[in-house]
Amino acid sequence: MVVLSPLANSMVMMLERFSFEGFLQALESAVILVDFDARTGHNHGTKFRLRQTYLPTLYEKQTVIL
Repeated sequence: MVVLSPLANSMVMMLERFSFEGFLQALESAVILVDFDARTGHNHGTKFRLRQTYLPTLYEKQTVIL
């Protein structure tokens, strides 16, 4: 996965090896928020939200490309 920085797209990172442990830690520390999007007649499912700056914490290896 390649991620652009939210700061005027000034940084590109390559993220490798998703960390489920990092995901659980982010849930416990409220970095990741859970949305239950169930509406009458149409269920959009469960969603996870987080700020882009926290995305690298969910991966074991982060490499800055630009």
